[in-house]
Amino acid sequence: MTVKRLRTYLVMSILVVVASLGGVLASGDEPVLGLDLQGGISIVYEAVGKAKPGALDVARDIIEERVNGLGVAEPEISRQGRTISVDLPGVKNRAEAAKIVGRTGELRFRPVLFELPPAGKSPSPSSTTTGATGTAAPMTTTTTVSPSDEAVKAAITSCDTDTVQALLQAGATIPTTKRADDKRTSCLVLRQDGEPLRLYLGPTELTGEVVDSAKSSFAPGQGYAVSMKLTGEGSTAWDQLGAKYFQQRVAIALDSVVRSAPAIQPDQTAFSSFGGTAEISGDFTQEESERLAKLINYGALPVRLEKLATNDVSPTLGRDQLDAGIAAGAIGLVLVALYMLVYYRLLGAVVLAGLLLSGAFVYALITFLGQTIGLALTLAGVTGLIVSIGITVDSYVVYFERLKDEVRTGKTVRSSVDRGFARSFRTILAADLVSLIGASALYFIAIGSVKGFAFFLGMSTLLDLAVAYFFMHPLVSLMARRPSLVRMRKVGIASGLDTPEATA
Repeated sequence: MTVKRLRTYLVMSILVVVASLGGVLASGDEPVLGLDLQGGISIVYEAVGKAKPGALDVARDIIEERVNGLGVAEPEISRQGRTISVDLPGVKNRAEAAKIVGRTGELRFRPVLFELPPAGKSPSPSSTTTGATGTAAPMTTTTTVSPSDEAVKAAITSCDTDTVQALLQAGATIPTTKRADDKRTSCLVLRQDGEPLRLYLGPTELTGEVVDSAKSSFAPGQGYAVSMKLTGEGSTAWDQLGAKYFQQRVAIALDSVVRSAPAIQPDQTAFSSFGGTAEISGDFTQEESERLAKLINYGALPVRLEKLATNDVSPTLGRDQLDAGIAAGAIGLVLVALYMLVYYRLLGAVVLAGLLLSGAFVYALITFLGQTIGLALTLAGVTGLIVSIGITVDSYVVYFERLKDEVRTGKTVRSSVDRGFARSFRTILAADLVSLIGASALYFIAIGSVKGFAFFLGMSTLLDLAVAYFFMHPLVSLMARRPSLVRMRKVGIASGLDTPEATA
């Protein structure tokens, strides 16, 4: 390898690490900690009664969606038999989170009464001016008094559409109905998923029990749609719904959010029976149609969950263990550093520099992944990182020992560094591949903390290969080209290789 390429690799690797760490520190971001390090709650649910095949998996998906809605970073939702465990790190309002997560979802079909503007917009002035057009009657001014919040809510829930529309025209604020007030028999105002407008909805006409299954479908020229297969009783009920709201919109609501609001047979002039199936079409993408089909299946496969236990996980225990782990890792790192310096002299400093470089990049990478995809650092992850230190040091030992063998055959240090690296890198690659295979198997098969251990171990192993190729070899090779560093009395490269008489 040419000197220019060696320098390029060395400078490039250092710049990448410095830029990554500098960017993270400048942004003020820190790694996202898991449940065991920052505290939170752990809830265990159990299915009650008979559940359809796959219903628990669907329930787990429902809970996962709700947890994502809470903004919890790196939650852990796992199913074991008839129980579902939910770990929520860093949750502030734990009682509210437990209430939202554990509620059984129900898909509801509600008629759309009319659209409402987005929430949070300031109402127009509550005074209106009216006058009889084309007459000589004097202009009159009428000032209306803003109704109380209770009066507005009462008008909404009682399905008093005339009053709600009058309030809207008068500039009154129409609140979005809260989850706690989402009753089957009441009218309510819900936001539509992905849309700025809200919808004023009538009482529930049907629930997800009328749907046997739903799936995404594609028809050439028509695009993606959602096909629903109705149950025997559901087919009759669906036809009655279609006749009642022919060419009107019916909202599909789940968890107090309108997921879709299609019109009933908008292109036909007379109602016709659905015949046990129905199709929701629109400008769906494949992802949107699959997501809507999945949500409809949520309502078709309800399962009641009973909370078995709620455990508050204190961060004190985790932080104590983290502190102990960091202390153990620091002590181990110092001992390893001393050993490498005593045994390999100047080459031992290369090991230290490589470990610092790896540590800085791992910190930046964990922080970046935590902020972008919610990767959380757990105690198991810390363990994986500490174990990876041994893997990294092994790579240096393999290279240096191979370098010793080359020098002992009579070659110069300068000519040995490239030949020794070419042969030792195959050994390093084989050893790291074994670690990667083990880490991959653990990651894809295991669950929980073992999965986190496998991820961080695999990530560190991949990083070890990059550091060995782009930092360790270029640095040692460039140092070997300086006779003063090779022959430095008692601490030079030759002394570290136990061949002081070796030539540069």
